[in-house]
Amino acid sequence: MIGEEVSFFVLSDGSNFVSFGTAQDHKRALDNDKGLNTGGMGAYSPAPILTPQFEKQVMDRIISPVLKEMANQNMPFTGVLYAGIILTLSGPQLIEFNVRFGDPECQVLMQRLETDLFDILNAVATGNLSRLAPIKWSDDFAITVVMASKNYPDTPIKGDTISLPSNIDTNDFIFHAGTKLSNNHQLVTNGGRVLNITSKAPTLKQAHDNAYDLVRQISWENSFYRSDIGHKEIFRQSKK
Repeated sequence: MIGEEVSFFVLSDGSNFVSFGTAQDHKRALDNDKGLNTGGMGAYSPAPILTPQFEKQVMDRIISPVLKEMANQNMPFTGVLYAGIILTLSGPQLIEFNVRFGDPECQVLMQRLETDLFDILNAVATGNLSRLAPIKWSDDFAITVVMASKNYPDTPIKGDTISLPSNIDTNDFIFHAGTKLSNNHQLVTNGGRVLNITSKAPTLKQAHDNAYDLVRQISWENSFYRSDIGHKEIFRQSKK
C-alpha cells in the first residue's frame, strides 16, 4: 500500500462507539522516513490529512463492521481501538489494529483533550458511552518529539546522565519513557526511546518550533532525534 499513514482512535463500550481523535506518527528512525522502523519517533495531533470524508469512510468501512461483528459473535469489544490507516489513492486502507492509545500518539492526544479522561473511561467501562456528553478537544495542535539513545531501535546505549532545563513553558511537557535515577540520584538513560518532548500551540508550526526549542535545551552524550516531525503537514499548511 502506498500513501501516508495516520492513526485513528475509537472508544467502544461494547454497544456504542465514538471517534477519539487523530494523529500522525513518524515510524522511521531518521529524517525523511529513512532508517530502521521504530515504535515511533514523534507525532502530532490532529492529523488534517485525515479529512472528515476520510474519517467517515474509516468509520463506515472499517470500524463499524468490525465492532458490530464482534458483538454479533458475543465478543463485544470494550476499550480503546486504534486503527493504523494508510491513505491510498483508492481510499483509506487498514494496516493494523491496536487496543491502546499508542505511543507517541497518546502524548499529543492528551494535551488536546479538554473533557475529563476519567469521565470518558468510566462511561466506556460501565456501558454508558451513549450518555456521555460530546467529547471536547482543544483547537490547538500538539506535537511530540522523541529523544532516543544511540543505536535505538537495536541495542541502545544506557547510563548516560541527562541534562534537563530547570524551567519550561506551561504548554510544554517532558514525558519520561526510558529513564531512571542512578545510585547517586542522577537522572540517566535506561532505554531506547528516552524522552517525549511535547508542546501545544494554536498552529502546528508554533508547536513544532516550541518543541524543538525545548529539545535543544536537553542533552546527553548519546542522544539523537528526528528533526522533521510534522514537516509534511507544515508544508501542506504553508501552501494554503
